[in-house]
Amino acid sequence: MTSRGALTLLLLVAACSSRTSGPGAPAPVTAAEREGSLVTLERTPCYGECPVYQVSIAGDGTVEFAGKRFVAHLGLATAQVPTQRVDTLLRALETGGYFGFADLYVAGSPACGYYAADAPTVITSVTAGGRTKTIRHDYGCAGAPAGLIRLERLIDEVAGTGRWTGR
Repeated sequence: MTSRGALTLLLLVAACSSRTSGPGAPAPVTAAEREGSLVTLERTPCYGECPVYQVSIAGDGTVEFAGKRFVAHLGLATAQVPTQRVDTLLRALETGGYFGFADLYVAGSPACGYYAADAPTVITSVTAGGRTKTIRHDYGCAGAPAGLIRLERLIDEVAGTGRWTGR
């Protein structure tokens, strides 16, 4: 198992094994919350051969992928994931602090920290529970929290983008 796979498995196990009752426990995802939810991720070009694509996961488990450059599948593709995986993703985004992260981790923004050019940007957006948040994360920003990077990878894992990117 790769370290990426092990990390993803650890995140999923942690999300599934977290307290489900008692004070402070995350509330289960309701059908209405899932129905109106949408999670998107876009990976932009870099000065190398970074995969360039967009993917979205709807509350009903519909996954839509649009491959643009340096991916195994160019163009549109769709798939379906179980709604339980969508629930796990939504809970991980909530408990992982997604809605509390800064909106911008780009050159010149206060949250960026030290900046190195030529890295790709990842743009995520989450609509769930009546809230919508978009984060623009330039991978050249050293100040981006590790938790954000883990959540970006989890979105890819739940969507199964590896089948289309070849990575």
